[in-house]
Amino acid sequence: MKHHRAESPLTGYSVVDLSTGIAGGYCTKLLADGGADVVKVEAPEGDPLRRWSASRTVVPDGDDGALFSFLAGAKHSVVADPDRDRDTTLVNRLLAAADAVVWSQGSRLAKQPDFTPHAIRARHPHLTVTAITPFGLDGPWRDRAATEFTLQAWSGGIVGLGRGEQARAPVFVGGQIGEYLAGAYASVATLASRWRGIDCGAGELVDLSMLETQILCLTYYPVTYYEMLGRPWRDARRPTVPGVAQGKDGLIDLGCGTAQQWFDLCAMVGHPEWIDENSPLSITELANVYADEIFAWIASTPIDEIRDLASAFRIPNAPVGNGANVTAFDQFVARGSFVRNPRGGFRQPGHPYRMEPARLRPPQPAPRLGEHTEHYRTAQLPVRPAPAGVAKVRPMTGLRVLDMTTFWAGPCATHILAMLGAEVIHVESTRRPDGTRLIAGIPTSKERWWEKSPIFHALNTNKKGLTLDLQNARGRDVLRRLIGTCDVIVENFTPRVLDQIGLDFAAVQSLRPDAVLVRMPGFGLDGPWRDNPAFAYVIEAASGISWLTGYPDRTPYDPYSVGDPNAGVHAVNAVLLALEHRRRTGEGVFVEAAMVDAALSIAAEQVIEYSAYGALLQRAGNRGPSAAPQNLYRSADIDEFGRPDSWVAIAVATDDQWTRLCGALGSPSWANDPALATATGRREHHDVIDDHLAAWCEVRSRDEIIATLWDAGVPVAKVLQPHRQTELAQLTFRGFFEEVDHPVGDRARLSTVPMRLSGGPKVFHAQPAPTLGQHNHELLAELGMSAAEIAQLEADNVIGTEPWLRTAT
Repeated sequence: MKHHRAESPLTGYSVVDLSTGIAGGYCTKLLADGGADVVKVEAPEGDPLRRWSASRTVVPDGDDGALFSFLAGAKHSVVADPDRDRDTTLVNRLLAAADAVVWSQGSRLAKQPDFTPHAIRARHPHLTVTAITPFGLDGPWRDRAATEFTLQAWSGGIVGLGRGEQARAPVFVGGQIGEYLAGAYASVATLASRWRGIDCGAGELVDLSMLETQILCLTYYPVTYYEMLGRPWRDARRPTVPGVAQGKDGLIDLGCGTAQQWFDLCAMVGHPEWIDENSPLSITELANVYADEIFAWIASTPIDEIRDLASAFRIPNAPVGNGANVTAFDQFVARGSFVRNPRGGFRQPGHPYRMEPARLRPPQPAPRLGEHTEHYRTAQLPVRPAPAGVAKVRPMTGLRVLDMTTFWAGPCATHILAMLGAEVIHVESTRRPDGTRLIAGIPTSKERWWEKSPIFHALNTNKKGLTLDLQNARGRDVLRRLIGTCDVIVENFTPRVLDQIGLDFAAVQSLRPDAVLVRMPGFGLDGPWRDNPAFAYVIEAASGISWLTGYPDRTPYDPYSVGDPNAGVHAVNAVLLALEHRRRTGEGVFVEAAMVDAALSIAAEQVIEYSAYGALLQRAGNRGPSAAPQNLYRSADIDEFGRPDSWVAIAVATDDQWTRLCGALGSPSWANDPALATATGRREHHDVIDDHLAAWCEVRSRDEIIATLWDAGVPVAKVLQPHRQTELAQLTFRGFFEEVDHPVGDRARLSTVPMRLSGGPKVFHAQPAPTLGQHNHELLAELGMSAAEIAQLEADNVIGTEPWLRTAT
């Protein structure tokens, strides 16, 4: 089968791209990187992204913006005028010959009645039709105006994890990351639909909501947390300490995610007397108490010295990347993390994951507008057969996954597979349970406290629970026997842990030759940062995501939310590509899905803008490059915590929306200034507009503001407290939350996935998260072990159902 090795996993898989903008462009980029043949169909004026630059660099006529060249690499371009029958016939021929179509609003083609997602699905039942919209194709909000910024507000992500300072307005996560996250999920949904339809040829409608994507990636299961514990994750904004701090010669990000890391930080900065294991204050509160002394020590110390010390203490740390410096970080140089764009010559991130022997497609030039139109007009295109047979209700049914992951990134990846039907076996040990069991602040005096973590519940439904002590030879023996039964093995330990138990790809292949092994290290399996601890915030800092988050007059804020779920959804993309390679060749696949590689991909625009145009993108509070005005404005409401801290987000992305805003405000004289009629003029006078909008909003309730502006077609949103997500009518309509019982924890609502699949399932949570070791006997009996053997393992603490340590860390 050697002739297959030169092929990418999706070679021969045909995708029509009817989207505009970043989300659809990133989705189809991931598919093209996997080897798919992507035909981008554009109206004669082309995708607006061809003329886009976040730094507002003017793209010369006849050229394309650098970000477009990054996202459209290897694609073909066909121009079709929706007003010409000849062209619409061509589009339908392309659809008839394709396996999938990716659709979003924003082009004249997408507005045509024949090319809505429902119409395409009806005419071409073999197609997977993936639609990317702000709120979903149906429901009470389906036609409401939105931007990435207002979606962050509705999601609760702007205030989700207490980011920022109570004395200032909260801030969104910069860099249009919601667009990339939606694209990554859309790619997963498209590939899962392909997996479902391989045997029967059936297509389906995949209805992806960008709002739901942002809920999953910018907040930390706040509804489940609130319903199970009776309190929100945060009731106030407070800066992370240290977080991003100014060192003697640059910015550095340091974090304390655990009590041990706080103790080590105290020792590192020369204040071991701060260590108080019996303090009534949390480590976050203690860090704020000593913030001035900590920041003074950092400010007087060179960055390299701080990083050497922090790494020795196992304290998560990273330099703060931006478009100008990130390509020179020694880890990324050593790993070849950036490559040259083959058309523009600028620097861009490489693939967000690596695999062997499967091959991802190397970077290819983006097409000129209409470059391939005549080719497809005259080409003999195949016609796909009508669907035959019945598709599986859950796309990934029949797949067995060994889940050796913990905390958020890894369990997020395996949870997506579990909700889509895979049998997922979540491995913990009684010595070291999954870390999310220990972070909810449940008093250890409560009976079975380790079973009551809302985060663990939200991340692990549909999984089976197995405990194994991998420090024990018999535990490792059981693990090896279990690997022989699994299609996919996923782990996210630090690299040295798997090395210590001798479980590399060769060892896995000796047990299961066609297995897919997915490793999810923070910074990669090689390079000088290989063994550094990798919590979300240092991944965000190193990749550049943090750089664009916050106010220009202070150091950036840690988003503290993107690094993990982003890594998880990219890892699922890699799994689905690896499975496709295995299906075609019979070969197992090794996947390296480093968290930081996934983060570099969604922060790509900073490097691209700097490399292509010499423009260093900067954080600007709540302003952004895609809308003007764009900001948060305080309303007259008192929030649920008794503070005048209720905000609305307003973003005007087009001149038409500006006209609508002016009308909704009653056409005040200030708004009729001709200087504000263009986006350029509105940016130049943004302060003036902000003053007027702030005065208008501060005497009105949020409900009144939303009703007035949304009904006029202006993108607007409440800055939602994240535990209030269930109050959104659109989420209720789509069934985004499902109520789940648990044998120990309370009944609570859990989020699902951000897409509705017409092929099913209608309900995603089939089983609650497992209790510790719940399926030990079942799984070990399947391996042929007797009741006596299992009992002996339990007696020797190789397996168990209670933690060894009864105190949370």
